[in-house]
Amino acid sequence: MAGMSATVGAVPPGWLVDVVEEHPDFPEPGVLFRDLSPLWRSSSATSRCAMAMAQDMTDVDLVVGIESRGFLVGLPVAQRLGVGFVPMRKPGKLPGELISASYELEYGTDSLELQASAIEAGERVLLIDDVIATGGTLAAAATLVEKAGAELMGIGAVLELSALGGRRKLTEAGVDVSLVRSLWEIS
Repeated sequence: MAGMSATVGAVPPGWLVDVVEEHPDFPEPGVLFRDLSPLWRSSSATSRCAMAMAQDMTDVDLVVGIESRGFLVGLPVAQRLGVGFVPMRKPGKLPGELISASYELEYGTDSLELQASAIEAGERVLLIDDVIATGGTLAAAATLVEKAGAELMGIGAVLELSALGGRRKLTEAGVDVSLVRSLWEIS
């Protein structure tokens, strides 16, 4: 299969471990926040990240990045693959005719939007975000790709926080988790 498969990062690449900073008790006590900002400060690490995420993705027409850090990861991947990039945004940030998908948050709901003309029916899409956490945002994004009439070829992220159950949420939403690939899975 030309799409992504499984998790790449049970043993994370050393270059990635070297640039991810850990901040204990942020944003609240008991949370260990992993900051990807140093990844983007390093041209070499950003290039390696794009190369790793683009690996084996030969049948992709378009990369879709989820607001906002999915833009930072997705655009270099699209450039590496030689395909276009489309931003998937929060409400009120895109002009023109839009399609949207809502998802549940811990306390309420949110939604993602896509310009109706941004993806053509039948296009093969690689969906990118920075982190897979609870899976709600990615499930909504996958739904939106399907609403556009495109074929989801892969879901990629730099980090996956597996203890938060993102793959379970994706499965519940009908997303084929064999398409999910993260560079570093953190239990």
